[in-house]
Amino acid sequence: MEVVAKIVDGVYYVGVNDRDTHLFENIWPLTKGVSYNSYLVVDEKTALIDTVKVSKMGEYIEKIHQILDGKKLDYLIINHMEPDHSGAISSIVHAFPGVKVVGNKRTHDFIKAMYHIDVDFYEVREGDEIDLGNRKLKFFLTPMVHWPETMMTYEINDKILFAGDAFGGFGSLDGGIFDDEVDVDYFENEIRRYYSNIVGKFGPMVQKALQKFNGVEIKIVCSTHGPVWRTNPMHIISAYDRWSKYEYEEGVVIAYGTMYGNTEKMADYVARVLAEEGVKNIRVMNTSTTHESFIINEIWRFKGIILGTCTYNNGIFPPMENLIINLSHKGLPNRVFSVFGTYGWSGGGVKGIVDYIERNKWQMVGDPVEVNFSPREEDFGRLRKLAIEMAKAVKSE
Repeated sequence: MEVVAKIVDGVYYVGVNDRDTHLFENIWPLTKGVSYNSYLVVDEKTALIDTVKVSKMGEYIEKIHQILDGKKLDYLIINHMEPDHSGAISSIVHAFPGVKVVGNKRTHDFIKAMYHIDVDFYEVREGDEIDLGNRKLKFFLTPMVHWPETMMTYEINDKILFAGDAFGGFGSLDGGIFDDEVDVDYFENEIRRYYSNIVGKFGPMVQKALQKFNGVEIKIVCSTHGPVWRTNPMHIISAYDRWSKYEYEEGVVIAYGTMYGNTEKMADYVARVLAEEGVKNIRVMNTSTTHESFIINEIWRFKGIILGTCTYNNGIFPPMENLIINLSHKGLPNRVFSVFGTYGWSGGGVKGIVDYIERNKWQMVGDPVEVNFSPREEDFGRLRKLAIEMAKAVKSE
């Protein structure tokens, strides 16, 4: 018998956990696993909402059969075509003959392009509804949250929002499935890491999606990753609202790249001065030993960002440059940046970071501090001045 959970009468969670995959999208570490959430609505007609990663098919199909108990599956609704949610389309079509696959025009295009299969496709547009008998499903198109075909499905009777990847987060569901069954604080950091790594670039599109639900009562949020929010759905909605507005807390992330410790020494000194100036939230992170996923997560949270690099092949230390490239992809307005670093026989590292800051039109605080090999007393004086200016910037509104 497979583990399933009733959300309300006639609506079931049939998702699965993945504690085997090391990298999500082959980029982002899954230190706490991830869930692939799918939902089954059983009425006069039945609808399966999103699928799971193809590697989890055995238990997934069994869960669906267990709930249907011989009943026909009428609809497969695809809110999002990324393979961790659409990978089982072909298997579902074969396991449940006659099922109609529901999505928008881009969904159909993607099915043909990604899986080269013909399905009985039912196209929906903004505001369309499907009547299941006692329940109705209404569709909202939410492009670029975070793929162009993404949409959300709203169950009108119980006011359940099946949100696709929106409102999702990393972390497997270890027994608890609902927000009132889990330690929300445990998930909070992984939810923000998911948002900042996966969805963060598309903040304006998240805002457009949220605006579509102004005046729509939402009692339960069912995402494709992370907990089902049945007790306090506004917790996750409010968090996505803040993050997509690029709001921040008072604090500073110091990310550095060092080969022999001199740039790290500068980072530690700057951190100490920030603390003396009253900044309590300080994160000092080594780009060689901390995956950029975790650094970006902290950067998304705090206003101040200080980047330090040694010079490597006349340029930025590669792990640091990887972080900056990724930040460039995210956009990330409303932050302030400072720069420091070291060089040996020729410079280039600090200049490279400054060039990125200028190209991205990020706001820079203080003069960059670059030292030859190892910082001297006068260099620490310049670092102190930089740290004091950053402290003022993050404490000001």
